[in-house]
Parts: sequence; structure tokens; C-alpha cells
Amino acid sequence: MDPDDNHRNWAERSGEFSPEYYAQIGPNEVSETLREVFEHYVSENAAVLEIGCSSGRHLEHLRQAGYENLTGIDLNDESFDIMVEHYPALAESGTFHTGAIEDIVPEMADGAFDVIYSVETLQHVHPDDEWVFEELMRVTDDLLITAENEGNSPKRGRDGSTVSYVNDDFPLYHRDWKAVFSELGLAQLLREGGKRDTVRVFRVV
Repeated sequence: MDPDDNHRNWAERSGEFSPEYYAQIGPNEVSETLREVFEHYVSENAAVLEIGCSSGRHLEHLRQAGYENLTGIDLNDESFDIMVEHYPALAESGTFHTGAIEDIVPEMADGAFDVIYSVETLQHVHPDDEWVFEELMRVTDDLLITAENEGNSPKRGRDGSTVSYVNDDFPLYHRDWKAVFSELGLAQLLREGGKRDTVRVFRVV
């Protein structure tokens, strides 16, 4: 799957793993872990960006915890219509961009956000687009948080392969996230393994 096909797959996604799908599930274990991380490391007035925010379940969990300066990016333009329905206060108060992170993030200013985080999104970035990881580092002024599937479930990434396919449908690229962002100059502060994802907190040094 080339980068354009990869983008199109998510931009047109319906059913399982779509914005409506995630809105119906609502906040989960990762949402709560993110909230705990924020309470420890992040002030309530921090500028926050979620990469691949979908319909906003994680951002809404943060908004309810008192974080108000919230921004999201998602490929699927239905994400924000569904957000209006399920999380109207978030839709009204946040700032949202429809498009690929490879198109939107390079247009953002250096250090534009205090915190950038991703939940099961960076794992789908095509190898040809890995340059965007450095752009994320450029745009964050303090923290970058990854919550990605590192083989937690179901045995995904444990056979030494560089890519697997979820439901034989879309690719999940296996990366050593500590190595990826450490090599770009970030320092890992925290690693928290969960049932599905591993949360890593990195700081600009």
C-alpha cells in the first residue's frame, strides 16, 4: 500500500475503526492513562494537539479534566460531524483540521504546542512518510506522547516483521518508538504498558 492509498483508506473509513465506531466506544483505558499523564506533567492552560483525533473521545476526556486549549487533526472529514453530535462542547471550543498530518503539521510554527500526542495513529504512517516524526518534534515545545500498539495484542509485532495487516485490511508498521524519538533528540520520561497499547512520554531536551 503506497502513502496515497494509505491516506485514502482512512479518509474514507466507515464501520469498524471509523469515527462513528470510536465515538460509540467512548473513552477507554488509554484515555484514562493520558489523563493521568497530563495531571502529572501538563498545566491546564497548555496548548495540546492530538494527531489522528477521530471524533474526539480522548480530547473530550481531557476537556472534562479541565484542559481547554485543544486541537486535533484527522483525515476523515466525517470525524468532526460526528464530534458535533457526540461531543458538542469539544467541537465548539476546540480547533480542528481535516487532512493528512504530512500536509498540515509542516505548516505549523516551531513549538506551537506544549503537548502533542497520538493514539494508534503514528503506527499507520507509511515508511515513505517517516520524515513527519521530525516535524512533530519541531512543533512540540515540551512533550510528545505516543500510545501505539507495540505487540501488546494480539501478538502483533512479536514475530520480527516490520508490518502486519489489521483484519487483512490496513497496515500497521512496527517501530521502536523509544529509538525513533530518542534519535531525534527527545528524552523518554515514562513507559506504561497496557492491554492493547504502550504509552510513552518524551520531553524536548
